[in-house]
Amino acid sequence: MPFRYRLQKVLDFRINQKQEQLIRVQKAQAAVYKAEQDIKKNEQDIVDTKNGMRHADPMMFDVYDKYLEHLWEKAEELELIRQEKQRLLDIEIAKLVKCEQAVKVLEKHKEKSKEAYLAEEKAAELKQFSELGVTRHYKRTMEAREEEEKAILKQLEELDRR
Repeated sequence: MPFRYRLQKVLDFRINQKQEQLIRVQKAQAAVYKAEQDIKKNEQDIVDTKNGMRHADPMMFDVYDKYLEHLWEKAEELELIRQEKQRLLDIEIAKLVKCEQAVKVLEKHKEKSKEAYLAEEKAAELKQFSELGVTRHYKRTMEAREEEEKAILKQLEELDRR
């Protein structure tokens, strides 16, 4: 009879949970990456605005200053958003680690159960072979006795004939 793990459904459930959590982590990583890209884009806008200000008409400096202040405020907001998304990513990663640990525990238990099952099967097989050996030995002993008895009877018959 092949090995059948009694907690296989639980193991499958935990593996599915781990896969779902892995997808959540990937989505959270993508959100952090997008936030970082937004920050880089905003920093590039600041650099472009500063460069544009160097070549602009002095009458426009006030507008450039206001726009730069807006971009710096936006940079602070984007950094807060990135930090929040990073915090969420860290939480999702922690959940993923817990899911992986739960799966590993059951996989290790399954492995130990399988080893115990195989040891049990081997012991049963050895017992069966041992019983076969005892039976064969008994049959051989009985056959040897019968042959001895036949040989003795033959000798007795020969002695009686003389």
